[in-house]
Amino acid sequence: MAKTFRDRLKFIGPGAIVTASFIGPGTVTTATRAGASFGYAVLWAVVFSILATMILQEMTARLGIITQSSLGDAIREQFANPILKYGSMWLVLISITVGCSAYIAGDLLGTSLGISTLTGIPDNVLGPTVGIIILLLGLTGSYKTIEKVMIFLIVIMSITFITTMVIAKPDIGEMVKGAFIPAIPAGSIITIVALIGTTVVPYNLFIHSSTVQERWNKPSDLKESRWDIILSIGVGGLITAAILITSATMIRGIEVESVAELSLQLEPILGSWAKVFISIGLFAAGLSSAIASPLGAAITVASVLKWQNGMKDRRFRVVFTAVMVIGIVSSAIGFEPLDVLLFAQALNGILLPFISIMLLIIMNNKRRLGEYTNSLKANIFGGLVALICTGLGLYSLIDAIRTFTSI
Repeated sequence: MAKTFRDRLKFIGPGAIVTASFIGPGTVTTATRAGASFGYAVLWAVVFSILATMILQEMTARLGIITQSSLGDAIREQFANPILKYGSMWLVLISITVGCSAYIAGDLLGTSLGISTLTGIPDNVLGPTVGIIILLLGLTGSYKTIEKVMIFLIVIMSITFITTMVIAKPDIGEMVKGAFIPAIPAGSIITIVALIGTTVVPYNLFIHSSTVQERWNKPSDLKESRWDIILSIGVGGLITAAILITSATMIRGIEVESVAELSLQLEPILGSWAKVFISIGLFAAGLSSAIASPLGAAITVASVLKWQNGMKDRRFRVVFTAVMVIGIVSSAIGFEPLDVLLFAQALNGILLPFISIMLLIIMNNKRRLGEYTNSLKANIFGGLVALICTGLGLYSLIDAIRTFTSI
């Protein structure tokens, strides 16, 4: 019997964690600035980044379901040469743990900004408080609880940002043109790189290959997993696009310092609810990303080092706790570790193309995947994504070095 759309909604799970992970304060701010600066013209970058994310996440989900092992396992076992083997392992471990640790403070401050705007409570009080709540959530060791929280946050973000887009009444013709006809307006390349870079996130590949095993364990489950990816990540793309579209409609030409500019421009339409809508959306985005950062670090370390007991492993909880403590302390003192962020950006600039190419190699390993290796079509699309990710990574690396040397 053909499944209805409502039936397919029941498949949503691991993909929702990926979506909740990439829609954080950085994505909200980047999409707002993109719309304000370039209108609908760079909307295609959101469409591309979502398609690229779907392609890469489908591969890593298939790897997890068919082999019942993670991407970390596959990277560790891909090479017999000890230099390549341990070099790959440590590049992944260092890049992702440093990156997650560097970004967690920003995630907590972004989360607290949403509440602070409504309550007036200082960020450096709210940030650590939210951090402690997330720490307790992670220490429960319950994947199901985290999955439900992430799905709830996606629903909140969807209602908030898609509603504001509809109320803003965008130009449909220009919106469609911006989504499907690529253009690179003068000065937009850094914004385009940022839009793609905030969506195609390396540690989400490790999260997905591990979390799919909590729900699916046989080849016949692949179809359900693919629906999860299409629906969950598709909604994530719609949320990002909605933020950009609202910004392009309401504040085009205004220099954006924060998302607050967007709420001010929505006041003629939404009245006093404008600030409430944007604050709730920013809170949900920050909280989802703040949960994903320590989760991504812990899952990556656990999979690369082959810890067997998942989220209930004591070592998993130590890594999760360490990243959260860094975030709690940093948000309490208002510390913005620019040098560490630049270093993390440089590492991710190396890691993104490396992971995408490694994933392609692994997904063509018949000894590991048998008949479930990539098809020719999957290799063509995956290769194109890997090529663009390589260009993106090199640009990100060069930009980080240039910024660091100018400090």
